[in-house]
Amino acid sequence: MEYGQFCPIAKATEILGEKWTLLIIRELLMGGTRFSELQRGLSLISPTMLSKRLDSLEEHGLVMKKKIPNQKGYEYFPTKSCNELLPIIKSLGDWGMRWARSNLTERDYDVQLLMLYLKRSIVPENLAGNETVVRFHFTDIKDYPDWWLVARGEDVDICVNDPGRDVDVYFTSSVKVMADIWMGESSYRKAVNEGLLKLVGPSALTNNVTTWMESSIFADLAPASEI
Repeated sequence: MEYGQFCPIAKATEILGEKWTLLIIRELLMGGTRFSELQRGLSLISPTMLSKRLDSLEEHGLVMKKKIPNQKGYEYFPTKSCNELLPIIKSLGDWGMRWARSNLTERDYDVQLLMLYLKRSIVPENLAGNETVVRFHFTDIKDYPDWWLVARGEDVDICVNDPGRDVDVYFTSSVKVMADIWMGESSYRKAVNEGLLKLVGPSALTNNVTTWMESSIFADLAPASEI
């Protein structure tokens, strides 16, 4: 895609304006390195398209591709030029929270993306003991309604099959309710009081969820209609 203009905005858009490219950069800047992890954050992208976009980003110097030692496959890392896009991505998200949230539809509430974000939001140092297991049951999903987050030290894993560990905290809600809480549209207390969320576990964890599972960085932004 070429615009035939010397304008730096046009030249930047030639690299960044293709479908999926900015979201791939979002995932890279949020710590995704493996092809499978990038796919999890972009559930509707085809493997062929993801591979094509990663090759393009590598060609333009935004991604460094490295062979995984003693394994098949590669890892992908953002370069300096890619990292410099972080404030731009953040500003784009700010704009979206103010002006585009009214465009959300039911099909936008992707459980895989939600669980990936919740995993990244865990603050291990604010959890007690060597291991904490959190189980989510989503009432609006037929296939794989149950998900687990297992935090061991600094490592946090997502499971769709029972890991066979004692569960510390249980969340029961719809995907939309949990996503809206994480995005700041609602709160744990409000959802519990309205019967939209059932939260079971030790009060030290259930009364202070946001201390060990942080909300979205956009959670404090009000929509433009409220400003």
